[in-house]
Amino acid sequence: MNVLMDAGRGLRICASDVTRGFFEICHNGLALVGLALTFVVVALLARPDLRQSGEAYLMSWLQNRHTAAQVATAGMKPEPEVIERVRAADPTQLNQQQAAVTHWLSKKYRVAPEPLSVLVTEAWSVGASARLDPTLILAVMAIESRFNPFSQSPVGAQGLMQVMTRVHTEKYDHFGGNLAAFDPVANLRVGIKVLQDCVKNSGSIEGGLRCYVGAGGHGNDGGYVTKVMGEYQRLRGVAGGSAPKMMAPLRAPAPASPAVEPPAGSPSLEADTRPQHAPQNARGTVVANS
Repeated sequence: MNVLMDAGRGLRICASDVTRGFFEICHNGLALVGLALTFVVVALLARPDLRQSGEAYLMSWLQNRHTAAQVATAGMKPEPEVIERVRAADPTQLNQQQAAVTHWLSKKYRVAPEPLSVLVTEAWSVGASARLDPTLILAVMAIESRFNPFSQSPVGAQGLMQVMTRVHTEKYDHFGGNLAAFDPVANLRVGIKVLQDCVKNSGSIEGGLRCYVGAGGHGNDGGYVTKVMGEYQRLRGVAGGSAPKMMAPLRAPAPASPAVEPPAGSPSLEADTRPQHAPQNARGTVVANS
């Protein structure tokens, strides 16, 4: 029994000595560090040449480190602001109508739903202030460019809404200039403004669409109004919860090879499905044919 008590007492004494020694070493070590720092500070204050030499050495070391980092990341410069320029959004954050329209358009036109979500949201937001049905705006966009923000027509209409940039230059000033025509949201807002003016001046949606495409009051629009109104009705159905079935376009069987080769320069049998715009000097301003 005495042996066990003596052993326990010895262990406690040993642990106490180790702990006390550790704290003394740390205390003395910190004191030494403090003394060393004090000596260095006094030496630098007393010897400006040493301070300048140390600063030069430190600056050289930092510059070498910076140069090495630049070489290692050549061509990979960080751009944290890139994400702020991305025109995309999470489709799951849309309301039921917007989500249904986004999903349907994404499937039909093979467009990613994330950037499409931004356009759908913008159509709902700006359309409300312009008193235009957002599904009408999206229908115009679908027929005009099939949601390609970089499209351009032969007459110079550009972007999602195929706005005549050179005519509506002043409308792009608010967005930083004419190059904003290829920014999806900027082009959408300018196109909505042009469409709003056309509908207001004509007094009807159909008349506004003819004005927008440059066909005038009762001019030939090449089927443009019919196409837009058809897509408009389909999108309204989608927003209302009755999505039409997605049908694959019909393809005619390939014709048999002709016995005689057609002469060079003969017109192609394939026609562009998109209506050709009449000559115009603006979206909504027609140039009379001579």
